[in-house]
Amino acid sequence: MLARREIRGYRWLSVGVNTSARPMVTCRAADKPVPNLPMCRFLSYLGAPIGMGALLYDPSDSIIHQSYAAREIEEPLNGDGFGVGWYHRDQSLEPAVFVSVTPAWNNRNLRSLAPKVRSGCIVAHVRAASVGGVSEANCHPFQYRDRLMMHNGGLDCFEQIKRDLCNRLSEEMYHWVQGQTDSEHFFALFLDHLRAAGPQPTPDEVADAFEAMIRDLKELMNRHAITEPAWLNMVYTDARIAVGLRYTTDGSAPLTMYCSEGMKYECTDRVCRMVRGRGKEEHAAMIVSEKLTDVPGDFTEVPPQHFALIGTDLHVRLRPVRVG
Repeated sequence: MLARREIRGYRWLSVGVNTSARPMVTCRAADKPVPNLPMCRFLSYLGAPIGMGALLYDPSDSIIHQSYAAREIEEPLNGDGFGVGWYHRDQSLEPAVFVSVTPAWNNRNLRSLAPKVRSGCIVAHVRAASVGGVSEANCHPFQYRDRLMMHNGGLDCFEQIKRDLCNRLSEEMYHWVQGQTDSEHFFALFLDHLRAAGPQPTPDEVADAFEAMIRDLKELMNRHAITEPAWLNMVYTDARIAVGLRYTTDGSAPLTMYCSEGMKYECTDRVCRMVRGRGKEEHAAMIVSEKLTDVPGDFTEVPPQHFALIGTDLHVRLRPVRVG
C-alpha cells in the first residue's frame, strides 16, 4: 500500500512507510520530552576499484533503496539528505565529497554522477535528521584532511553535554566543526585523540581513539546524569584502512552492522555478490549498516560492542570495545 508522507517541507510517496508519530522519550537530565532518534544508514567500501553506480544502486537492498525503505530499522525512511565520498589517490590524498539535502532516491545529480565514478574507496550515507537541521553542513560523510567519517545513531540529550564537550576540543577541532550534529562533535573529539597516532594510523590506533572518545562521552553523560544511551555505530576511512564501531554506552543492543570481504564485489545485470577466492591481485572489504543483498555468506554480522578493522591487506578483523 502506498503511503504519502510530509516531512520537513517535502512531500514523499513511499512504499510501506509507517506514518504514525514516533514515540516520545524523556531526556532524564533535562526532564523534557524529546523524540526517539531517527537512525541513518551507511556503507563503506575499500578494495579493487568499483563503479559507484553499481555499488549504490544495483544491490537489491542498496543504500539508495535504504533511503526510502530500510529493512533493518524501525523507521525505514532516511530522506533528510545524503552524502558520498570517494578517493583518487593518484590525483589527491584528500577525497571528493558530494552532499545534498535532497532525498538520495530523487537526486538527479547523484544518478548522473554515480555511473561515471570508479574508485577503490567509496563511502555513502543517507540521513534521518535528529540533532541538527536539514542542511549540507549536517550531512555525512564528514571530512578532515584525508579522512572520512560517518555515524548512525546519536544521543538524545546531546544539548546537555555540548558545551562541556566543546571545552575539551583543541582549537583546531573546535573550528573544524561546521554543523550542529552530535555526530560531527563526536568525531572532532575522536580526531583529537587520533592525533597522537600520526598521519597514517593503524586500525588498532583508530580503535584506541574511538575508545578514548567513548570514555570522554560516558564521563560527560555521567556528569550530567544522562541515563539514555548514546548509539554509536561509526565508520572511519582514509582510503588505506577502515574501522567500523558498533556500540551503545549502556550495553543494550546496538544498531545493525555487517562486514564482508572477498576477491571483489561485482554487480552483473543488477545481480550483486562478493566473489570468493584466493587471488592476491585483488581484494575488497565492506562495512555496512544493512546487508546489501541476501546472498548467503556475503555479509557477516559485526558482534555488539565490537570493532570491525580493515587493514591495508583488506582483510577484516574483529576486536571487542575495551571501555570500562
